[in-house]
Amino acid sequence: MDAPRVQSGGRGKHAPECAPRPGVAGSAGPQPSSLTSSWLSTQPRNRVGCQFFAWFLGGSSRRRNMALVGSRVELEADEDIFEDALETISMAKESMYHALGYSTIVVLQAVMTFEQQDIQKGISAMKDALQTCQKYRKKCTVVESFSSLLSRGSLEQLSEEEMHAEICYAECLLQKAALTFVQDENMINFIKGGLKIRTSYQIYKECLSILHVMQKNKLEQEFFYEFEGGVKLGTGAFNLMLSLLPARIIRLLEFIGFSGNRELGLLQLREGASGRSMRSPLCCLTILAFHTYISLILGTGEVNVVEAESLLAPFLQQFPNGSLMLFYHARIELLKGNIEEAQEIFRKCISVQEEWKQFHHLCYWELMWIYVFQQNWMQAYYYSDLLCKESKWSKATYVFLKAAILSMLPEEDVVATNENVVTLFRQVDGLKQRIAGKSLPTEKFAVRKARRYSPSLPAPVKLILPALEMMYVWNGFSIVSKRKDLSENLLVTVEMAEAALQNETFSDYSVDDECLVKLLKGCCLKNLQRPLQAELCFNHVVESEKLLKYDHYLVPFTLFELAFLYKSQGEIDKAIKVLETARNNYKDYSLESRLHFRIQAALHLWKKPSSD
Repeated sequence: MDAPRVQSGGRGKHAPECAPRPGVAGSAGPQPSSLTSSWLSTQPRNRVGCQFFAWFLGGSSRRRNMALVGSRVELEADEDIFEDALETISMAKESMYHALGYSTIVVLQAVMTFEQQDIQKGISAMKDALQTCQKYRKKCTVVESFSSLLSRGSLEQLSEEEMHAEICYAECLLQKAALTFVQDENMINFIKGGLKIRTSYQIYKECLSILHVMQKNKLEQEFFYEFEGGVKLGTGAFNLMLSLLPARIIRLLEFIGFSGNRELGLLQLREGASGRSMRSPLCCLTILAFHTYISLILGTGEVNVVEAESLLAPFLQQFPNGSLMLFYHARIELLKGNIEEAQEIFRKCISVQEEWKQFHHLCYWELMWIYVFQQNWMQAYYYSDLLCKESKWSKATYVFLKAAILSMLPEEDVVATNENVVTLFRQVDGLKQRIAGKSLPTEKFAVRKARRYSPSLPAPVKLILPALEMMYVWNGFSIVSKRKDLSENLLVTVEMAEAALQNETFSDYSVDDECLVKLLKGCCLKNLQRPLQAELCFNHVVESEKLLKYDHYLVPFTLFELAFLYKSQGEIDKAIKVLETARNNYKDYSLESRLHFRIQAALHLWKKPSSD
């Protein structure tokens, strides 16, 4: 069913607007100057939020246009909107919205670079922002008060400025919690981060209740739509993200006061996106991230491209050379199967900005996978090598991928690169990192697979189709399913590996390798609408369960694929039963959490009619 189109309330066919709607006569709260002093002005040029989004979404148009046309004419000094935004630190000491805007930019830098010093700067900026917001909060805050704020009388105890302070405080608290998790891996920081998230969640819940009372009693204030936008963004994002979690985690979180509803979360974000608040772009970007990334990696791979395109269109119109807009445009084209078009847009995305090299790395990652889909191994190697050299997000994953891609090349081509595949695989274990006291699941997976090249073994045991295995892990077969030609080419490669295995001497890894090949072959056959042959491949893996020695993840993941095969043939009850078997009967295998996310997403869709 087609997705509902976002209401045109504040945007319609036109570009997103920054100016708030006019206040309502007789509205409650202080005079406009109260929030104007916090730089939430009715003049767009004075609002840090819009200045920030103008840079983040579109950036410096003259510099970008020069990059696109290749002009040799030297341009006059062009103001750097990003630097201007950072220079608002003096205002951030007195203005809650400048504090929020400035600290958000610093946190984005920390997330992009993953440098410890940038993470520390982000935490420090958030501490300052929280202090600024605290100055405007009521002494007895929304969450700390045991009295209900839902009556008309108690609602009036909060001024308009104090209500905005609660929203800004909750946003800052949530961002600080995220940085706390990656700052250090000790348990105290983990607990601190969890408590901050819970406090932020409670503030959003109370603010949503206040918003409902305001709407019921028509207490629209001068900056009501900004408050509404903050509430929609926070509660919508919380509902959406919590709904993605596996069932057992949701039950635990509900016990301590959390709850998540996917349809409600998407509805709140859509309402926020259709408004005119400075948070409207963030609501749009959150939905876009859900449709173009989260649904693929942690979901079923069934993406709502129609809504994603509808949301992106006005931003792409206003910011045609904005790197973020181009990136989402490329992702949407990729998910539609227009791989060559996506390739060109990702390259354009790289060319239009130089401020954040880390954004280039996102494009390198995407281009690497596109070349893997096309089995252009030398080009895939080129981008994996760039990631190894430039990006610090996950060195272990990048090095493993580079080695895996080189493994797909003929030996003479590998020699030409001056790389040593065995040496690369042996580097993986020493590059893994820990976040919030935990190793990254994809890094743990890479480390386990790379053990076949350990120097402690008599000789390296070559991995079978390692690049295609990683492609499967990242749900790449869902993208390739849109392209029959690529699926057929992949099937040829898999069948060649299958034939080669039959000629090899039996070893401890033989059954594992055979089952991996059967899983990959089944995925190719499923994409090519050959269900009977695909089912035979999947059943072979399931029946080999007790013979597997290392790659125990293969059976539950194969059951997941088998469930989708049954669902495509209309056998929903049978598909649900297989999913529940995969969820309940297996544990302690590689990438278990990722599969549980996907199972949760599938059960959510299949057990009740879609609201979309």
